[in-house]
Parts: sequence; C-alpha cells; structure tokens
Amino acid sequence: MDAEVRKERHNHLSDAEVKELILLSQQGDLLARDRLVSHNIRLVWSVVQRFLNRGYEAEDLFQIGSIGLLKAVDKFDLSYEVKFSTYAVPMIIGEIQRFLRDDGMVKVSRSLKELANKVRKTKDELSKRLNRIPTLHEIAKEIGIEPEEIVFAQEANRAPTSIHETVYENDGDPITLMDQIADDSEKSWFDKLVLHDAIERLSEREQLIVYLRYFKDQTQSEVAERLGISQVQVSRLEKKIIARMKEDLSQIN
Repeated sequence: MDAEVRKERHNHLSDAEVKELILLSQQGDLLARDRLVSHNIRLVWSVVQRFLNRGYEAEDLFQIGSIGLLKAVDKFDLSYEVKFSTYAVPMIIGEIQRFLRDDGMVKVSRSLKELANKVRKTKDELSKRLNRIPTLHEIAKEIGIEPEEIVFAQEANRAPTSIHETVYENDGDPITLMDQIADDSEKSWFDKLVLHDAIERLSEREQLIVYLRYFKDQTQSEVAERLGISQVQVSRLEKKIIARMKEDLSQIN
C-alpha cells in the first residue's frame, strides 16, 4: 500500500482519471478516496501556506484543509466542466477560514497591541501638551516610527466586523455582510487569490493606500489627511500602484 501511495505521488493523473476516482469515491470506494487525497496533498499544502504565522501549527491547518478537500470530493459535480483542483481550492480555503473564525477572534500580534497602546498614550500626552489633537506625523515623530506603522497598528486592533452583521435593511428584510461578500463562482475565488498576491508585492505604504481607498472606501482627501501628505500625492501614488498591479495581473493572466 505504501509503495502504491509513493508511486501515486510521482504519477500525474489526467482530468479523466481524477473524475473517475471521484465517481468511485462518491460510491463508497475508500481506496479511490485515499488515492485522491494522496494525489492532492501538494494542493492542500499550497493553500495552507497562505494561513501560516497566525498562531496555528502548519500540521493542524493541513488537517483542516484536508477536511475541505474531502468535502470537495464528496460535493464535486462530475458534470462541471472545470478541473477538480479549481473547485477544490475554494473549498479548502473556506474550511480553514471557518476554523480560524470559529476558533476565536482574529489574533493580533503582541507587538502591534503594544504599539497601539503606545500610540493611544502618546496621543493623550500630546493633546494635553499642545491643547489640541496631534496629527499623525506628530505622534509618529514623538514615538520615532513611520506614520504608516501607526495606521496599521490602529487598524489591526479594531474590533472585527461580524459577517452576520446587518449592513442594510429593506422592508424588514435584512442584508448581512455575508450576503454582500458571498460569491460561489470559482472565477471570483481565483481573481481574489491573484489580486491578493499582487497586493502582497506592493510596499507597506502602497498596501496601506490600497487598503484605505478600496477596502475602507476612503476618499483621496481622507487618505491624504490620514498619511499627512497632499491629495495630489495620493492621486499620483494611486495611479502608480494601479499601473503596477495591472502589469502584474497581465503577466499572470
């Protein structure tokens, strides 16, 4: 059996062979199920890499991801004209995200918590000394860090929004955040994954601008005030960021 598994890892299965194994597995064939799991181990690990450094062991996340893989095997519709891996990745991601959500609140590193507390204390001290609310740059200068670090620390320590929170209500029919972000199409999932990679390649300051502009829906003027720069500078930086991301995305697509 071990020899079979080792051999399976080195032999590439065609889409037709994978679908045949899925059919057998859905009919109760445990051997076919084991072969599918063995064949997709690297796929699960590739997804797990995205969730490391969150306070959980990689092996634990792998086990959770494997549950998502098995659910994908059980739920995969053989009439789908997509590769099984295309369907499985969102299922694996969803299972890990569900585990992280249900296991507790989002974990914030101790250093970010300490920095947020230091910012709050410094802001209070400067307010008393200056008889006004200090600017972001004044707080950053007092502490000896970059303004972007303050914004990241403050955002990281905000209370997370529940996906079940009502964001709109029309004639007694509530619409939750989950309703707004839910999208079952695999293209949407993969677009988000590719976009996430493109954002990760940006500098810390550029990531912050993208976050405030497109995830917090702040205007260029609001971002400029937050960062202590002019609206024109924000506009130029934003154009530069978008151009670079378009170039990255075009190379992937």
